[in-house]
Amino acid sequence: MVESSKRSKWFTPSIILLAFFASATLGEDGLVANGGFETPPTNGFPSEALADGPSEIPNWKLNGTVELVSSGQKQGGMILIVPGGTHAVRLGNDAEISQELTVEKGSVYSVTFSAARTCAQMESLNVSVPPASQTIDLQTLYNVQGWDPYAWAFEAENDKVSLVFRNPGMEDDPTCGPIIDDIAIKKLFSPDKPKDNAVLNGDMEEGPWMFKNVSLGVLLPTNLDEETTSLPGWIVESNRAVRYIDSDHFSVPQGKRAIELLSGKEGIISQMVETTSNKAYTLSFALGHADDKCKQPLAVMVFAGDQAQNVHYTPDSNSTFHVADLNFTAKADRTRIAFYSIYYNTRTDDMSSLCGPVVDDVRVWYSSARRIGFSGLGFGLGFWILVLVSGLI
Repeated sequence: MVESSKRSKWFTPSIILLAFFASATLGEDGLVANGGFETPPTNGFPSEALADGPSEIPNWKLNGTVELVSSGQKQGGMILIVPGGTHAVRLGNDAEISQELTVEKGSVYSVTFSAARTCAQMESLNVSVPPASQTIDLQTLYNVQGWDPYAWAFEAENDKVSLVFRNPGMEDDPTCGPIIDDIAIKKLFSPDKPKDNAVLNGDMEEGPWMFKNVSLGVLLPTNLDEETTSLPGWIVESNRAVRYIDSDHFSVPQGKRAIELLSGKEGIISQMVETTSNKAYTLSFALGHADDKCKQPLAVMVFAGDQAQNVHYTPDSNSTFHVADLNFTAKADRTRIAFYSIYYNTRTDDMSSLCGPVVDDVRVWYSSARRIGFSGLGFGLGFWILVLVSGLI
């Protein structure tokens, strides 16, 4: 009996360990292998600013001038920024790193990563899982910390894919290029369409991977493909990013996630919703502030088909948001709804970090099917009919 007990104690941790490695192989949500670049190379981390040729980086394949950098490391008079931990990777001219991932064919995944600029004049970063690819502009710094988390989505065409980060720039200094760190992946699911709401993922709960110890949210850059967006159902159709925020670090009107609109008209989110032509609808949404010291006034321009409305956030001591609505008549079987910030807002404490109004809990329903009318008149009428029938029986 004792021997059986010992065997059981050994067997259970072994099964848990095997299950862990099996799930990791299948691309479990979170950091990819050595996604934080904290695993030391065989010969240890380089002690000099630039090693001779590409350095070895465990779990990654390198091509070109790839440099492992350390927190506090200097180049000339500039201190290199490491977004997380003590190490990160810098990509020189036309350099790239790649890693093979095992995923589920046909599924949509979102890749979250942190990026910082260094000394290049026109800095950008190409992220790809061939054939899907996108070049993300890093020229705009959205906060004074000098780095931002980004998210990019792809649909897996095979069970094994190659995740590639490449610096497409060509600078006079071949080592100039972006620093990347904290690379994570998350499998996205298409939320169920609510019965009383035409908006998919209107509560913004399904989105990219977010690190609990990062208080900057995640930037969603331009993405015009609604099938492979990091925010299912929504697209970012402007040349600046919007910020995906969480309730751990920001004020969120509903649930745990929401969208903060940045950069005025340059940061637009939109969705095509199913409607019936010539039917009257109401678009409602929660509008608020993220409690991130954003300078007011805060306001959005909201669109529903050919209708548009300017809505200002009204501060309330008892709440960080209020509900607004827009009535419209559908002109087709699909109607575009969209939001952007009217103002270019920055934080009051540094006057540089971009911020803006928060949008959440977006709903579209038949105006004639308002719950108040049905639940009041309809329920009352039904009740007395039931009483009358009961009396007759």
